[in-house]
Amino acid sequence: MNTVLVSYNYTPGCHLHQSSCCASPSDSRSRSKTHQLFTATRHTIVCLGIKPRRECFKFLNLTSFPSKLKQLRECRFGGDAKNSLGVVLGALGQNSGGFVMDGEVDAKTLSGNGELVTKLLIPGLPDGEHEAQIDSCYWEWKPNMNVHYEKAGSNNLNSPPILFLPGFGVGSFHYEKQLKDLGRDHRVWALDFLGQGMSLPVEDPAPRLRKKDDGSQVEDSVWGFGNASEPWATELVYSVDLWQDQVRYFVEEVIGEPVYIAGNSLGGFVALYFAACNPHLVKGVTLLNATPFWGFLPNPARYPTLAKLFPWAGTFPLPPLVKKLLVTVWQKISDPGSIAEILRQVYADHTTKVDKVFSRIIETTQHPAAAASFASIMFAPQGKVSFSEALIRCRDNNVPICLMYGKEDPWVTPIWGRQIKRKLPDAPYYEISPAGHCPHDEVPEVINYLLRGWIKNLESEGLVGLPLLDDNLSVQHAVEKNVEFIRDGSRKLVTVRYFQSNFSLLKWFTSLIRSSENIRVKSVQ
Repeated sequence: MNTVLVSYNYTPGCHLHQSSCCASPSDSRSRSKTHQLFTATRHTIVCLGIKPRRECFKFLNLTSFPSKLKQLRECRFGGDAKNSLGVVLGALGQNSGGFVMDGEVDAKTLSGNGELVTKLLIPGLPDGEHEAQIDSCYWEWKPNMNVHYEKAGSNNLNSPPILFLPGFGVGSFHYEKQLKDLGRDHRVWALDFLGQGMSLPVEDPAPRLRKKDDGSQVEDSVWGFGNASEPWATELVYSVDLWQDQVRYFVEEVIGEPVYIAGNSLGGFVALYFAACNPHLVKGVTLLNATPFWGFLPNPARYPTLAKLFPWAGTFPLPPLVKKLLVTVWQKISDPGSIAEILRQVYADHTTKVDKVFSRIIETTQHPAAAASFASIMFAPQGKVSFSEALIRCRDNNVPICLMYGKEDPWVTPIWGRQIKRKLPDAPYYEISPAGHCPHDEVPEVINYLLRGWIKNLESEGLVGLPLLDDNLSVQHAVEKNVEFIRDGSRKLVTVRYFQSNFSLLKWFTSLIRSSENIRVKSVQ
């Protein structure tokens, strides 16, 4: 049985005509039945079950209307769900909308604000036998600047390439679940930014000599604390401008063709920045809880006068005062207890296994260049292009953008994603719950499913529908689905909400108010 869901908005006191109709092909007579519904609301849902073989439909669920229903004359729809939907919408008038979907719908699938909530079963992550192999590689971009990256699916030559950019403090290892899964049918890369992960320098950018007990001098075990920088590091600053250049050269020299690029947090900022500056190298951008700002100090190219007020902006060697402060700050930040607490904050589902992520972060903090690199990142200037300007450039250059945000992110809260959606009305926006700041690692099954579907939609030029919208005829405000998948032998369930193109903050607040109301749904046979 197919299912038609009809959404109807009406003015209190109006009369609505509706009936249960069933017409057999061998019998020209039809039976019409009048239903009386219960309490008045301003928004109602009618759910109809379609039986193609009998050319009929029946009410599965009805919410309340303000008056008795009057009889609707005989209706015939030829056994087609979409035709029957047209019959119903024709009766309800201009303030109605609806769509057809496969499978039964029960009362639990209707949200409090009258939006569709259906359950969707998606694939889990592949097991060891079926997952793609990950290769760890290095690419020498500049002297003493070896860039670490991981790749999978190199033999999938006919598929579009995907590049993942990590957030602050992590690296390519954070996308292991994407590489192993998406690498089965795509060519996939994940990059470590310079100064982070396994892309830390191979030599000390500012060596400091330390006296031994016998009077001889050796280089300090902690790098970057010397009084003079090495020639190759005189202009080194771990900034978003450096990372944007790093990504550009990586795409040109390693991947060799335009890519779909996805980034989480800081990686989302850099992905958008890169796309804004190099639209010819980008097939599409996916923002995963992207941070909308980065850097505290003014960029000298944008604000030359203001930038002069800050004599040090992340270069080597570090100033004496910064060295003193860094010793105390770094001890606190790199402490395993502090790192564990941060992970507890950014992951909404505390059953998510983060042991591997935790150990890789600890490993990075033990590198001799980690502390000085952290200082350079924190004091690096802002980018030459702001996040808002990058959005405008991407919009003007028709760069496709997709938004996938964890709803329970304590840092980049959903309001940021919704603001982007307001500026880019045509960008698909998926909000996932429960999920925090790193949805790609917390709910990789969902992110991989959505990313695959979005890429298929773009590659097919719209012939393949967007994820969650394949069966919809129209969307009044949003579509909400309970997405289920198998993980470690158990069923997991998350809610994914898609906001349509005419999303607005006003509609969002209205939706919240409506969702607080409990609408009683009565089942009518």
